[in-house]
Amino acid sequence: MAHEAPPDLIVLDVMMPKTDGMEVCRRLKSDPAFPFTPIIMVTALTEPSVLVAGFEAGADDYLTKPIDQQALSARVKSMLRIKSLHDTVQEQAQRLKSQSEELERWNATLELRVAEQLAELDRIGRLKRFFSPQLAELIVRGGAEDPLQSHRREVTVVFLDLRGFTSFADAAEPEEVMAVLREYHARMGEAVMAHEGTLERFTGDGMMIFFNDPVPVSNPAERALRMTLEMRDSADELAVRWRTRGYELQVGIGIAQGYATIGAIGFEGRLDYGAIGTVTNLAARLCGEAGGGEILISQRVYAEASELVDTESVGEVNLKGFHRPVPAFRVLRMRS
Repeated sequence: MAHEAPPDLIVLDVMMPKTDGMEVCRRLKSDPAFPFTPIIMVTALTEPSVLVAGFEAGADDYLTKPIDQQALSARVKSMLRIKSLHDTVQEQAQRLKSQSEELERWNATLELRVAEQLAELDRIGRLKRFFSPQLAELIVRGGAEDPLQSHRREVTVVFLDLRGFTSFADAAEPEEVMAVLREYHARMGEAVMAHEGTLERFTGDGMMIFFNDPVPVSNPAERALRMTLEMRDSADELAVRWRTRGYELQVGIGIAQGYATIGAIGFEGRLDYGAIGTVTNLAARLCGEAGGGEILISQRVYAEASELVDTESVGEVNLKGFHRPVPAFRVLRMRS
C-alpha cells in the first residue's frame, strides 16, 4: 500500500498478523527507491528492548499504548514538518541538478551550506519546543551555552492550571474539552512567548514556565509577574466566554523563586528540558493553593518585586511536602 500511494507519514503498530511492524519499518527504510517517510511506532509493549529494536529498524518516533491523543497529535505535526522540509530540500536538489555546469561546480559548496542551514533550522525547531523563538535562535547562533547540559541556576518558576477543569472534563464531550484547551493554551502561550519565558511542560490544563534560563535576565521575577497578570486577564476574558457555554473555569497561579538543577531529562531519542528542585515544588504547591483568579507568590518573589505590585498577605500556609508553614502573598495588580 505504501508503494502504491506513498504517504506523508506512517503510524505503525508493532504487533500485527503475518509481517509485524518492525519488519515493515525495516523494509521501507532499507528500500532506496522508497521516498523518505517518517514512521511513528506504537505498541503496548513497554520493554526498553522493544523501543531500541524499533529505532534500530528505522522508526523516527515511538509511542506506547494507551496513546495520549495530544502527544500523538504533536508528534504527527512535528514529523509532518520534517517531511515537508525534507521534500522541499529534495525539490531544490532536483532543480540544482538541472542548472548549468557553472552551478554544478558550486554544487558541493551549496549542499554544504544547505545542510548547515537545515541543521540550524532543525535545532531551532527542536529548541522552540522549550524556549521562546528569540532564545532558540540565540542559542543556535552561539549566544548562549548549551542549555541541555545539566547546570544549576536561580530561576523564577510559574505554575498555572484551571480550577474546575477536572469536573468539566468528566462531564463534557472530548471535543468540548479539546476546544477549551486549544483556546487556553493559545492565549497562555502568547504571554509566554511575549515575555520570553521557557515553557517546561504542558500537562493537560497545567503549565510550568520559568525565567532566567537558558539566557540570564536581570528581572526574572518582574517578567514572571507581568506575564501572569496578563495571563490572568486573558483567562478572565476566556472565562466569560466559557461561562456562556456553561463551563465554570478559572485560572490559578503560583510563583516561586530559588535555585534549581536544569538540563535535559530523559533518554536518547526522547529528551525533555526540565528544572528540578524545591523551587519547582513550591511553585506547584502555591498554584494548587490558589483559588480561581488568584496569583500566589512566595516570600522570595515578594521580596524581589514588592515595589512593583500591590499584594496582600495570606499568612503562612501548610503545603504538602513542606515541613513548615510557608508565607504566601496574593498579587492584586501592577503598580502604576
